Amino acid sequence: MESIDSNTIETLINAAIAFAMIAIPKLILAILLYFLGTYVIKFVKRAIDKIFTKYELDPSLATFLGSFLQGVLYVLLALAILPTLGIQVTSFIAVLGAAGLAVGLALQGSLANFAGGVLILVFKPFKVGDTIEAQGTLGSVEAIDILYTTVRNFDNKVVTIPNGSLANNNITNFSDKPTRRVEMPVGVAYGTDLKKTRQVVLDVLALDDRIHAEPEPVVKFTNFGDSSLDLSIRCWTDTSNLWPVYWDNMEAIKEAFEANDIEIPFPQQDIHHYYPEGKNVK
Repeated sequence: MESIDSNTIETLINAAIAFAMIAIPKLILAILLYFLGTYVIKFVKRAIDKIFTKYELDPSLATFLGSFLQGVLYVLLALAILPTLGIQVTSFIAVLGAAGLAVGLALQGSLANFAGGVLILVFKPFKVGDTIEAQGTLGSVEAIDILYTTVRNFDNKVVTIPNGSLANNNITNFSDKPTRRVEMPVGVAYGTDLKKTRQVVLDVLALDDRIHAEPEPVVKFTNFGDSSLDLSIRCWTDTSNLWPVYWDNMEAIKEAFEANDIEIPFPQQDIHHYYPEGKNVK
């Protein structure tokens, strides 16, 4: 193996020194820009958070927008630092665009969920704490993330639903309005005085302060059932009182029927036997 002569070594050292004289100032400038830019980004982030707090922006939307704007600022900082290191920004953007296209094609589902999350946070078809029914799931919304929404069923099961599916399908929000209508179906025996029954039910509902006077409660005859005359009892209450009002008054109505000798029927059938003429029945 041939040895490297002193002239070659000297040439390499001079080239290294020349490179260092050019690269080190650029590296120092890039580091200074990074720390200065990071400080500015943190300052802007705090200012944005204060604005969101001042105008009482929804926490989920504020968190998402803050993180998104922070990410954009870091990208701009990177684009400002790259030229100081001698990297062509246009070439970097071209590479980044090609990479982004490839990643986008591979993550179409995630991008759809991301877009769905943005739509949910902006248009607010529901919020954390609301009771919703969507995608075959009924429960309370626990979290709205960028890609998924977490819903807890009433039997304490946690369901994670992609935001893309939520944004593109029907959603029933049971908590959006302050009042809800309570509907209680009951049946009474054939031959029952419906006017008396109606008054008994209205008297029971009048004792519950949670039931609104307007719109006033109604009791309507709805159907001739197989074994009963079917009635629909409707009244309005605060959304938070919906089920307590239903449960308490169903029990109170049952007790009032018993006290007023109003029969609550059970399914029954009449069977008639027919015999040929002259045949004795034993």
